[in-house]
Amino acid sequence: MPAAAPSSPATLPALFTAFNDLTVLIVGDVMVDAYVWGKAARLSPEAPVPVVNVTRTEQRLGGAANVALNVQALGATPLLCAVIGDDAGGDQLLQLLHERHLPADGLVRSAERPTTVKQRILAHGQQLLRIDAEVETDLSTAEDAALAEAYAQLLDRADVVIFEDYDKGVLNAGRIAQFIELARAKGVPTVVDPKKRNFLAYRGCTLFKPNLKELREGLKIDFADGDNAGLERAVQVLREHLAPDMVLVTLSERGVFCDAGQGPIYLPAHVRAISDVSGAGDTVISIAALCVALEVAPTSMAALANLGGGLVCEQVGVVPIEKTRLLQEAEASAVL
Repeated sequence: MPAAAPSSPATLPALFTAFNDLTVLIVGDVMVDAYVWGKAARLSPEAPVPVVNVTRTEQRLGGAANVALNVQALGATPLLCAVIGDDAGGDQLLQLLHERHLPADGLVRSAERPTTVKQRILAHGQQLLRIDAEVETDLSTAEDAALAEAYAQLLDRADVVIFEDYDKGVLNAGRIAQFIELARAKGVPTVVDPKKRNFLAYRGCTLFKPNLKELREGLKIDFADGDNAGLERAVQVLREHLAPDMVLVTLSERGVFCDAGQGPIYLPAHVRAISDVSGAGDTVISIAALCVALEVAPTSMAALANLGGGLVCEQVGVVPIEKTRLLQEAEASAVL
């Protein structure tokens, strides 16, 4: 069991240094994001589709594994807990983890399901096609038991748990409830990045972080963008269902909303030259989780997460946060 978190660091440099001593258990859906770049100069004689002559390929860590990259970039130690296939995609994912010096001892390999691989075909700066190799069915009894065993073993090393749910079947309502109960019993906070299927399964979590679309779909409540009263009513309904300590809702270009039980907190987005919003949520949840582990005040936690999410949007593609730049920007913005 990790030592109890110290009182929240008083300065930003001290906070960023404290990140280095944290261990984060990330449980959920890992995947490989594959990219094929090429040139399309003619149509196929076989069908009215472009022929892409490949010039470059790349494989990147995606899903919960990209959250692990962000946690690592912030200086903390990530532990991944997930189920992957006993297939070429699984081999590829393990190789990517090895190249990035990320531990894989919490990954369960199974011959019953494929590793999720999302392959994008791009030409002339445009995505022409995406091919997903995956299943979204629940784990088998044997897979579920192996995942639970891995989680229990890794939990003793964790200062905070992130649930990274992409609705691929690794997490289910019963197991989520058990995982949160185990963490609470050990005094380990739990932070949730939800999707639709298990949205209302995370009762008793420490921090729940949906975006607006997920909040509307998960609660089946509709309200307009910019309708603060509607947003606050929805969050109150969410609180009645899940009783989380804190709720953090990302509002895209409007920033974030935070409710820690002491009144609503709205933080506007920082003005950015937005290149790509992909992966911003992974950065937000990573920063928020480290702040929760260190008992940072909710307003400061939300402000730092909001700042980090904006910074990664300046980069093309899914990239982890740059810790040094985040600290510089945080100091300039006086977020603590």
